Amino acid sequence: MTGLLDGVALRLVPTFGPGPLPAPVPPVPPVPPWPSGRTRATGTGSGTVAERLSAHLASSLRALWSMTPTLDRIEGWGAELRHRLDAGHRLLVAGNGGSAALAQHLVGELVGRFDRERPAYSALALSAETVGLTAIGNDYGYDHTFARQVEAHGREGDVFLALSTSGRSRNLLTATAAARERGLRCWAMTGPGPNPLTARADDALTVAAGATACVQDVQQVVVHLLCLAFELAGPDAGRGPDGLGAEGDGPCPG
Repeated sequence: MTGLLDGVALRLVPTFGPGPLPAPVPPVPPVPPWPSGRTRATGTGSGTVAERLSAHLASSLRALWSMTPTLDRIEGWGAELRHRLDAGHRLLVAGNGGSAALAQHLVGELVGRFDRERPAYSALALSAETVGLTAIGNDYGYDHTFARQVEAHGREGDVFLALSTSGRSRNLLTATAAARERGLRCWAMTGPGPNPLTARADDALTVAAGATACVQDVQQVVVHLLCLAFELAGPDAGRGPDGLGAEGDGPCPG
């Protein structure tokens, strides 16, 4: 491994005033090679850092590829969600930790847009309102942090989506039960199934990966697929980000 700036000569260019440019700065010295063959990663497991990174990538790719048979289900979720939200219903999404971040990502794509112009839709991430979240946790206990919000915001015909890597988070199980009692459509996106959350939901997408990080890697892609299916299910499917006709799908949004 060599330095990224090997052999690059830098010049100091004056911003004003006459006179010649200063002499070139000597090249940046090369970065010493990284001893990848001898360096071991810290923590559990064995192998070099590069080997461990490669193993993680391979695990995530295998898990992602295993989702291919679920594409019809993801398409169905996108079409059903579009139909319900077009009818004036709302999506409620909940998750803990990294799943909370993914919930907010999904909501941002629906209230804003994914990769084509269309109307804004109502969606709430139940982990995002910190005052209510902490008040509920303090007064009712952490198991009720999402259920209480479902009671406040959920209406019959809405969709509740629980995001979890384990499928065992008690606050998500409590919220799913509350959503079912109120006539919401309940979906779950989890790690390996079956698990308590998939058993309680109306429908579920599970990721066959043992490591939590690999499950999260795949769930991020699945959320993007769901957003794409949602947008392709509407009459505005042919519009690009500028509202004009699109020639195929655009690049993934930032």
